Amino acid sequence: MPDRSASGVVVIATRNKGKVREFAHYFARFGKEVRSLDDFDDMPDIVEDGATFAANARIKASAIAGRLNLPVLADDSGLCVDALGGDPGVYSARYAGEHAADAANNAKLLRELGAVSAAAARAPGPPDGPEAADAAAPQVLSTARFVCALALVDPLRGDTLEAEGTCEGVIIAEPRGTDGFGYDPLFYLPERGLTMAELPLEEKNAISHRAAALRQFFERHSGRLT
Repeated sequence: MPDRSASGVVVIATRNKGKVREFAHYFARFGKEVRSLDDFDDMPDIVEDGATFAANARIKASAIAGRLNLPVLADDSGLCVDALGGDPGVYSARYAGEHAADAANNAKLLRELGAVSAAAARAPGPPDGPEAADAAAPQVLSTARFVCALALVDPLRGDTLEAEGTCEGVIIAEPRGTDGFGYDPLFYLPERGLTMAELPLEEKNAISHRAAALRQFFERHSGRLT
């Protein structure tokens, strides 16, 4: 049984190494030691059947905290694409099927957006604006946002702390960059002229949906984390 005095430890309820790196990078500023599910044996499989990101984060954090008797921070993160009515949403990690790889999820996203674009092209409408003629600009398929919900369940204190953050951008037709994960190569930030997968890690950590959620989390709850 882990030591109840291990208040400097925060367990991140994920095996996703990309997420762990982002959380560790942020929590290091606060003197917290970050561990992941890979640091513990016999972790249960968790059914993420919540209807919202926040519900799934609570489900994961509660299940792991009950098992380890340590504070556990879980996130549920995903991509919401306006042209698809908010999809893939809570199904982002398994959009192309259970255990789908990033490449498969990205390919399905482009197929779905291609179908929407084809339908829109068949409908009467105004001519393309001047921005459509800019061959140097990436082809934009839809506005979108990354969403991250956080839930920290602390069985030592008996409380749950929550926050949510977003990052606004657009989905482009061709992937760019190799440094991200998930939908990062298709998520373009017009004000920077780069996708999430093209940003240096430090810059990405500063503007990502997880960073926004973490900033909100510490602004709201820092007094309850000491």
